[in-house]
Amino acid sequence: MNIKYLVAITGLSFLVSCDEGSEDKTQTITKDGSLETEIGVTHLDSLHDIIITKHKTWVGGNNTNSFIHIDTVSSLGMKKEEAENENEETMEVTIPKDYEIFITVK
Repeated sequence: MNIKYLVAITGLSFLVSCDEGSEDKTQTITKDGSLETEIGVTHLDSLHDIIITKHKTWVGGNNTNSFIHIDTVSSLGMKKEEAENENEETMEVTIPKDYEIFITVK
């Protein structure tokens, strides 16, 4: 089971992103026998972020199991970045720093 999990993670590693507007590399998931994993980070407050990991196991086209893990981690702090408003005026805004997510498959 552990090797199947790692193989499935390899294919899904390109899907990891915090943006809802991300471009997924895989449009459909083979549901004949696979593990679907989704990882995201939500900014809770200035001191804490929440990591949400969701797993679904697919066998014969059916979702046989679903698991959700929620962990609270320290925030990385804030950063300043340039942004444009609706009038296309450039301004400096302060936003939370995002975690980089890396998945290692052995």
